[in-house]
Amino acid sequence: MRCPFCRIENDRVIDSRAGDDGNTIRRRRECLSCRRRFTTYERVERQQLTVVKKGGEREPFDRDKLKRGLSRACWKRPVTDADIEGVVTALETEFADGYESEIPSRVIGERLMEALRRLDQVAFVRFASVYRQFKDVRDFVEELEPILAEANLPTGGLPPAAVPRGDA
Repeated sequence: MRCPFCRIENDRVIDSRAGDDGNTIRRRRECLSCRRRFTTYERVERQQLTVVKKGGEREPFDRDKLKRGLSRACWKRPVTDADIEGVVTALETEFADGYESEIPSRVIGERLMEALRRLDQVAFVRFASVYRQFKDVRDFVEELEPILAEANLPTGGLPPAAVPRGDA
């Protein structure tokens, strides 16, 4: 492993342990040249999934793209990086186990929305508004009605500003 500080390929492993998700190995290393320490992660390399977009074009599955989308939706929300990493890892594992080589982008979007709905409802609505390309406020209300129904909050056909909040 090449040291990220001095670029020399001479290090020793100080500590190895399973990552939080159970699918990675975290290794703490020390460069024998500059004596600085750094961390590396090792994970099983799976067959590369290809995402089939709506228009038929194909692109390689990108874990980081999934993570960026989740992070944007959860911006300024009480969701930790570990929460986001857990969702990404769970979805990546699910996709790898359930699809051999190609996965429709629609499946990725729907599964991500399900995970977000459980993780943070505000982040879910943010993501849904972009993913489903909401055109106006009615689209938001239609998306929120099932959530409000689950929480037993009456909407009664009220405009969104008049819908009672759970913190009132």
